Parts: sequence; structure tokens; C-alpha cells
Amino acid sequence: MALSITRTSTENVSTITLSGELDGASAPQLRDDVDKALESQPKHLVLMVKDLEYIASAGIRVIVYAKQKSGTGVDIYVVGAQAQVVDTLQKTGVDRSVYLVDTYDPASANG
Repeated sequence: MALSITRTSTENVSTITLSGELDGASAPQLRDDVDKALESQPKHLVLMVKDLEYIASAGIRVIVYAKQKSGTGVDIYVVGAQAQVVDTLQKTGVDRSVYLVDTYDPASANG
């Protein structure tokens, strides 16, 4: 299944919604969207991934890239991840630098 990406921004939150499979072929598209999302200097970068069925190492690298590029001033939330995606994030240690949450509410989020 191909990757579908939508991006929205409101005040201090940039949201990227992913569905399908994030692999080596689709990772550059996500990286472009991350760059665009960070242009507005949000406080939160929210990755809505409830419909993301698979994440390859290239997708993990994009999340690491987003964290490195955004620095300490931006919190990254991975929202609604399926078990296999959570497992991959935990095995690679990415779960220690992002917030893995079931739902995202900007009013109660950190920062």
C-alpha cells in the first residue's frame, strides 16, 4: 500500500497524518513534509500514524532527522501507532526522544 501524507498547521502545532506504508521509496516525501512543517517553527510536531501499517528503517531515519532538525524547542508526538510500529520505535530507541501517545490534545500536551 502506498503512503498517503497530509499536513496541516495551526498556531504552534504542525500535524502530519500518515497512512499506508512508510518505506525507503516514500521516506523522502515525508522528509520534505517534515521540512515544510518545521518552517513555521511549531512547538509541537504531531505525527498521526493510526493508519500507518509499516515503518521501515528509512522512516525511522526521517523521525530522527525531524528531532535533530527541530532541536530541543519542538516536542514530537507519535499518535495512535499500531503495535508493530510501536515495536519498531522501541527496538530502535526512537521512543526515548519522542512522545508515543494514543491521542493528542494540544491543551494538555507538554510545552
